[in-house]
Amino acid sequence: MPGQMAMTDLDHFIIGLPKAELHLHIEGSLEPELMFALARRNGVALPYPDVEALRAAYAFSNLQDFLDIYYAGAAVLRTSADFHDLALAYFDRAAADGVVHAEIMFDPQTHTARGIAFATVIEGLLSAMAAAQARHGMTSCLIMSFLRHLTEDDAFATLAEAQPWLDRITAVGLDSSELGHPPEKFARVFAAARGAGLKCVAHAGEEGPPAYVSGALDALRVDRIDHGNRALEDSALVERLAASGMVLTVCPLSNLRLCVISAMDRHPIDRMLAAGLRATVNSDDPAYFGGYIADNYRAVAAARGLSRADLAQIARNSLTGSFLPADRIAELGARLDAFVLRHG
Repeated sequence: MPGQMAMTDLDHFIIGLPKAELHLHIEGSLEPELMFALARRNGVALPYPDVEALRAAYAFSNLQDFLDIYYAGAAVLRTSADFHDLALAYFDRAAADGVVHAEIMFDPQTHTARGIAFATVIEGLLSAMAAAQARHGMTSCLIMSFLRHLTEDDAFATLAEAQPWLDRITAVGLDSSELGHPPEKFARVFAAARGAGLKCVAHAGEEGPPAYVSGALDALRVDRIDHGNRALEDSALVERLAASGMVLTVCPLSNLRLCVISAMDRHPIDRMLAAGLRATVNSDDPAYFGGYIADNYRAVAAARGLSRADLAQIARNSLTGSFLPADRIAELGARLDAFVLRHG
């Protein structure tokens, strides 16, 4: 693992960059060790004899292979304390990687479908967010993601269940199996979420075609595109994304592990930047995909020969593409500029 190796000057630069993480599924930060600890705490039997066997199962050939084990792992999350411990473990790792702000996605339907109350989930996450701010000075916000393989009616029910906490939820998102579930399927629930004052994001163009990116823009009127890789197949769409300043939350190690790309040296992050796209780098589901945010920066820097200026631009995109208020973005941007001036 990169964290166990001698730190290079580039490692120090990457970690030192003040950055935001904009694409992180909190359930996907459930490390095998914590999964087994929570299973013991809650009396849950796992279909793996030990941590090593579980890690060996993290060999995915596509998105659905990953989702199958992802949903099975979530079964150990039963109490608010579980969700608190899960999120705080992520915040500790993110802080060590130089994350100053995190916008974390959570999937309430994954938990309510197995009898876990919405309140149990969100109260644990909110308590961890408060602890992370006290411990690290890290700000954070919640993105409530709808599972796109379920119905729009189910998403509406989740939005209704979230009503008591909408003032503590910043955005809604759309994740899970992309193919066969176009954005248009959720147009009405996204309109309702916008009407309630929430921002909107959606996974699009990971496995789905460029038309899914266009659908997220037009039918869902999203504020950010999660992934967006396949937009590069449509030059007119690339021009549209660049002209509008749409932020893409790109996840390199996830792209590799889910076979969106065949090798890291085929990753399009530098093409995105060259095309004027506001690309960011994020870790997606780091426990499953082999690395947190600094690992993702390192991977694309090494594979695509990114300069320090490129890496600083990615970090800047993450700050300006966040849902933070303008004064906080300006403050963090000034910190980034000062860091780059000293170390760039």
